[in-house]
Order: sequence, then structure tokens, then C-alpha cells
Amino acid sequence: MPVPVIGLTGGIATGKSTVSKILLKEGFSIIDADQLVKSVYQKNEVISEIQAAHPECIVDQKIDFKILREAFFSNSQLQAKIESIIYQRMPQAFKEAYQKQDSKKQDFIIYDVPLLFEKKLAPLVDLKVCVWSSPEKQVKRLMDRDGISEELSLKILTRQWDINKKRDQSDLVIMNDSNLEQLEHNVQGFISDLLL
Repeated sequence: MPVPVIGLTGGIATGKSTVSKILLKEGFSIIDADQLVKSVYQKNEVISEIQAAHPECIVDQKIDFKILREAFFSNSQLQAKIESIIYQRMPQAFKEAYQKQDSKKQDFIIYDVPLLFEKKLAPLVDLKVCVWSSPEKQVKRLMDRDGISEELSLKILTRQWDINKKRDQSDLVIMNDSNLEQLEHNVQGFISDLLL
């Protein structure tokens, strides 16, 4: 890669998407892993492979994501198959997105990737950055944001990697345990550190 790649990660309700938006507003190039996944799902060969794995997911030659999601979370074999179909194509999808960036204008590219550690992508980036907030704050934000119970919020969190584990495996941490103003201040500090 002509310029370094920074892997930006976090957990649910830690504020990673907000940090990504702030960095984009500041003029940095962002490649969004969630958008790459969506683009992979549109490929004809992927639709064909998903149809072979679970024909009920295909309606009018398109993936019905509601049916797929229900099947995905209730069948671990299908989950492994779908993840294999999607993630084996992610390196190529990343490469294509990277080539569209104007790397001559950039000191680095930011890869916004929630599953940086879970999918063993960390060795592929030059710097690992975690947006961190306490699990207690994650629960409260989830409850407020999604209008769900504390019990459900805790259940969602227990299905994810512990945010402290991600923090400990990262090179840099952007703290988000306060308010938006403080987060913006912390992101500016992060930018200053990067550009030194």
C-alpha cells in the first residue's frame, strides 16, 4: 500500500461511527467495512452461493435480508458458510475501495472496521485504534438509543468481544466516556498525534 492503513474499531455504542464522521468531516479518507460488506452482497456470484446455501433467502433473484438474518442467527453452520462467502471477498473489496482513494493527497487511509480483531484483520493494518467507553456507558447508550431494556442491552454486549480486550490490543485509544464535546476534543488530540 502506498500509504499506511489505520484500523479504526470499537464496540457497539462506543461511538466509533461518530468518530468516523468527525474524521470524514476533517477531510480524512475513510473506507467503511460495513459498506464493503453491502457491496459484496450485491455481487451475482455471492447471490448464487447464498442461494445454494439457503435457497429460501433469495426472493426475485435478490437476497431477502430479513429471511437471511433470521436463518443466520438460528443456524451456526449457515452462519459459518455465509461469513466464509462474504469475508473471503473482503480483501479484494478493500483493495478496490483503496484504489479509488486519492492516496497522493493523504498521509494515511482510515479503515472503519468493527470486527478488526474478531476477523483477524489486525495484522493487515499499520495502526490499530480503538474507540473506547466503559461497558456501563455502552449499556446506557444502547438503552437510550434503541429503546431497549437493560437486560437486552447486556445480552447484546455479552455476544461481542469485551471492549477492554479491544482497547488492550490497540496501539491508540480514543476515549468516549463523556459527552460529544469531549469526544470531539479527544478526536482532535488523536489527529494531532497522527500528524506529528
